[in-house]
Amino acid sequence: MSFGFGPQEMLDKAQVPDKWQLTPLKNFKSPRIRARMWRTALAVLITAVVYEYLLSERNTCFALIGAVYAIGSQFEEGFHNGINRVIGTLVGGLLVIPFYELYTSQPFGIPDWIWIVSGLCLVIWCNFALGADSAIQPGSVIYFVVIYTVGTERVIPYTIARILDTGCGVLITLLLYVLWPSKYDREKGVSLRTFWTETKYAFKSYINKNRKSRKKERENFGVDDEKCSEFLSKIKDRQK
Repeated sequence: MSFGFGPQEMLDKAQVPDKWQLTPLKNFKSPRIRARMWRTALAVLITAVVYEYLLSERNTCFALIGAVYAIGSQFEEGFHNGINRVIGTLVGGLLVIPFYELYTSQPFGIPDWIWIVSGLCLVIWCNFALGADSAIQPGSVIYFVVIYTVGTERVIPYTIARILDTGCGVLITLLLYVLWPSKYDREKGVSLRTFWTETKYAFKSYINKNRKSRKKERENFGVDDEKCSEFLSKIKDRQK
C-alpha cells in the first residue's frame, strides 16, 4: 500500500538526523589536489616512457595498471596495494593456464563450468595459503579475463606477459617512493639505500594485516569451533 510519500517526505516522517539532500551546484568545492595525484601521474609517466623507449615490444597497459595499483599515501601502503596485485596476478595467472585447457577440452565429459568453479576455488585457496587474502580479487580478475577473452594460442604468452609487466609497473612506483618520499617516509628515513629493508618490513606488515583482517572477519561474521560445538549440542538436546 502506497502513502504517496516521496524520499524527502519519508525522511522527514522518520526524523532522520542527517537527511540526504542534493548539494546545490553553487556550493560545490573542488577537492584539493594532493601529492597522491601528482605521484600517480608521475608513476604513469615514468612507466610509459620506460616502455616506450626501453621495452617498446611489450604491452604498456599491464605495467600502467600495476603502477597505479602500487600508489598509496606512503611506501608501506603502496607496497601493500602493489603486492596485492602482483600476488593475485601471479596465482591467478599460473592456475588459469591448466584450467583453460580443462575448460576448453572438457575431459571425462565434465562440463566446462565445473572446471571454471574448481579453478577459481583453487585460486582462492592458494591466496589463503599464502596469507594474501586481499589478493583474491585481482587473482580472480586475471583468471576470468584469460578464460573468456584470450584465444587458445595466446593463453601462455599473454598470462606470462601480464605477470611480468604488472610486477614491473609496481616496482617502478615503489622506486619512485624512495626517490620522492612522502613526508611520513622522510621522517621515517625511507630512501634508496633502505629500499630492501623497507620492502622486507612492508611485506611482514602485509602478512600481519591480512591475518588481523581474517581474525576480525571471523569475530564479526563467524563463530569459533567451541561456540559452534555448543550450538550443535543445544540443537541435539532439543531434538531429544
